[in-house]
Amino acid sequence: RTLAKSGQLSLAQLARFDHRIAAHEDGCVVAGDAGIDRLVAELEDVNAARLFAVSLVALQTQHRGLVDRCLMIAEGVPEAVAGIEGALSWVDAPKLTGIGRELLDSTEAFRRSVGLAACRLHGVDPGPMLGSAINDSDSRVRAEALRTAGVLGQVRLASASCDALSAEDPLVRFWAGWTAVILGDRSRGLEALRRDGEASSVNRSQAFPVALQAMSTNAAHQTLKGLAHVTESLPCAIQGSGLVGDPAYVPWLIGHMSDHKTARLAGEAFSLITGADLALLDLERRPPENFESGPNDDPNDPNVAMDDVDGLPWPDQARIEKWWAANEHRFRKGARHFTGAPVTKEKCIDVLRNGYQRQRILAANYLCLLEPGTPLFNTAAPAWRQQRLLATMQ
Repeated sequence: RTLAKSGQLSLAQLARFDHRIAAHEDGCVVAGDAGIDRLVAELEDVNAARLFAVSLVALQTQHRGLVDRCLMIAEGVPEAVAGIEGALSWVDAPKLTGIGRELLDSTEAFRRSVGLAACRLHGVDPGPMLGSAINDSDSRVRAEALRTAGVLGQVRLASASCDALSAEDPLVRFWAGWTAVILGDRSRGLEALRRDGEASSVNRSQAFPVALQAMSTNAAHQTLKGLAHVTESLPCAIQGSGLVGDPAYVPWLIGHMSDHKTARLAGEAFSLITGADLALLDLERRPPENFESGPNDDPNDPNVAMDDVDGLPWPDQARIEKWWAANEHRFRKGARHFTGAPVTKEKCIDVLRNGYQRQRILAANYLCLLEPGTPLFNTAAPAWRQQRLLATMQ
């Protein structure tokens, strides 16, 4: 999941990691019962990664008893649900035909939500039950149904998504706003998503990019202006300037490259606007001496979270200033740019083929925003599945 959101990892590089996972998977499957027993033993201390491994082998071998056990564990350990969803995404759709139908028809809300997630991850329409699930009595099912409707481009459910904006559950409201915007709404849904993007909520990282991508440049400028004057929100404003894509932000971004706290974010935003690859163009510098980011080697330090900018290049402010002086004339201020060019369908497909993961996520969003009803490209799917789909896109 971390690699799928990396700022410096391409699809080709992602494929190398996926092939390594596939090799481990093959080893576990070939090992038969001994391999399964070894994996199950790991569930004594369950987390998403371990549940992914067990669920994956269970699904590949059609071991229904073990699949049921994984589902029960996931229901009891919410932070591990990502593991079983990852396994559902990994296996090919034919492997899920029987299990998927059972999940969708289940009387248990959690299993219905997992069944909907499987459909979302594989781009499969679950049929009429999707509409009824949006009004399900269980908030998990409602939230997943709304999300699935957006990912699948089900414009027939756009009004139902707007209706769900008044739901009591915050997760339902979030996915209602996200889906409404993805399906073409630029009023109530966009306003709700903008508020989620500006708030310090668990959904901010998903709400903020889509909201800014969907806004007019003028509306986005006003949003960023408010964030830039608040110290705690400055990183968000820097990231947002790249999302808005107006070259007028570039001098401001270059100014923030001198501060260790904002340099890499500013560099990424600069690249998102101009398309300049800092590493390829030799516009990067060495990390500051004794600078630490994210988890360290201290076993007593509780901070084990990866920093959002880990792996991003450190921009060389002086060299970037020279590059910008020589290239500024190529960019029209006031116009939205995406990795160096206007936002078009062709540009987005090119980024999906050749960009880094964070850029590819934005490209997938743009394709839906440009043509509501377009299914959302799954940039976290196994690389070979993405490559097959990209080969058919024009």
